Amino acid sequence: MFEQKNYSRADSSIKQAQQYKYLIKPDDILQVRNLQDRKFLSNESTATGGGTQTGGQTFQVDEEGLVTLPVVGRVNVAGLTRQQAEKKMQKLYTDSLFKNAIIELKITNLQVRVFGEVGAQGNYPLLKEKTSLIDVLGQAGGLNKTADEKTVRIIRGAGHEEIMFDLSNKNTLSDPRLTLQNDDIIVIAQNKRAVRDDKVQSFSTVAQPSLLLLNTALIILSLFR
Repeated sequence: MFEQKNYSRADSSIKQAQQYKYLIKPDDILQVRNLQDRKFLSNESTATGGGTQTGGQTFQVDEEGLVTLPVVGRVNVAGLTRQQAEKKMQKLYTDSLFKNAIIELKITNLQVRVFGEVGAQGNYPLLKEKTSLIDVLGQAGGLNKTADEKTVRIIRGAGHEEIMFDLSNKNTLSDPRLTLQNDDIIVIAQNKRAVRDDKVQSFSTVAQPSLLLLNTALIILSLFR
């Protein structure tokens, strides 16, 4: 019964991960770029070595779920996926300004947090539509020698779900839950050897003053014999 319950919970978690799509909400930062006319909706900057690079303009979704765009004005994007919002903007610009407008939309404020035994802990942006745990661990400098690759945790949904992964098992790489979601927290624990070494080090640090005091007492005692 207990195993069936665990399997059912895991199946539900996997299904949710497969169906997950981020929905735009107030305060999100949207980067919008027109691929048909790169000078429109562009943020032009000088590139290293001369020349220029163009990125889309950024717009913040207001508390009502609206974003104010050039020409077309205020657009309701709250509750839409990135693809849905992109298509909506594309239609608005096609109807009002460009023939067959090609709009590219990115949500630039999505991120995850990495803690524990990696090269560099910190916040990492979700740069791709489907960024995997492996991608972010690579950005974080990979696992340290002290990392326990068999107990990598993702804390998801504001702490409502905790998923454990064994990265030493190649079958884990096909788990759809490895695709990260906004605000995921990734925790890399120490392996058993590192934990044991830390305990020994801690004991040595605590015991050293006592041993020094004992040695001093023995020296003094030997002088009075």
